Amino acid sequence: MLIESFQNEKVKYISKLLTDNRFRKKSGFFAVEGQQENERALKYNFEAVEFYICEQIFQKDLPKGKIHLISDKVYEKIAYRGTSEGIIGVYKTKESQLSAFIPKDNSTIIVVEGVEKPGNLGAILRSCEAFGIDALIVSDGKTDFFNPNVIRSSVGCLFGMEVFQAENQETVDFLHKNKFNIYTTIMDNTSEDLYTRDFKQKSAILFGTEHSGLSDFWVGKGKNTLIPMAGSIDSLNLSNAVAITCYETLRQKKS
Repeated sequence: MLIESFQNEKVKYISKLLTDNRFRKKSGFFAVEGQQENERALKYNFEAVEFYICEQIFQKDLPKGKIHLISDKVYEKIAYRGTSEGIIGVYKTKESQLSAFIPKDNSTIIVVEGVEKPGNLGAILRSCEAFGIDALIVSDGKTDFFNPNVIRSSVGCLFGMEVFQAENQETVDFLHKNKFNIYTTIMDNTSEDLYTRDFKQKSAILFGTEHSGLSDFWVGKGKNTLIPMAGSIDSLNLSNAVAITCYETLRQKKS
């Protein structure tokens, strides 16, 4: 049966999953829009519950599972990207505990404290995945990992990454227990250039918010590190700073 009404209960349900953070967390399900994003969710063994497909737009074989066919008008109404790709999947939420993560001898972890913008978090995930970062910890974060904007801006990289949410104290305890070298992006007279640090060893690099940087909690808990800059601007967008750092860790490991 083709769903054509905006008042259909299934349409209301998927719309709520896409727009209501509280409903998404309470229900234990989340929605994934887009072909590549759904392919990655399935590749990394997220459990699919059902799919909403617009056959006028979706040009591939239908995925295995429960399928709801929806009209192009309904799809345009509920999808963020309108007429793009024609598929929205619903999946069960996964939660990972930081204590269960076992780092390698040369693991590199990125820690971001207090990141609030889903688009920023998605871009950070994309850089972490691209440059081989072993895990991302969102420390004292307020962002829902399964927010559609996180999934969209990460192009589904969220699904193949080790991603954890933890309080600051839990994070620092984990890093000490596993003997990470801790690098804090705090600028003072003890700071050294990013390119002088040795990231071939087990390393955790920490970033704060764009507005105020790392909180006082992290003062004195790591080696202060900065990205050298030649212009008059003394700061970068958070996701750009993380991307530069991730690339440097990969460059050192491959050199």
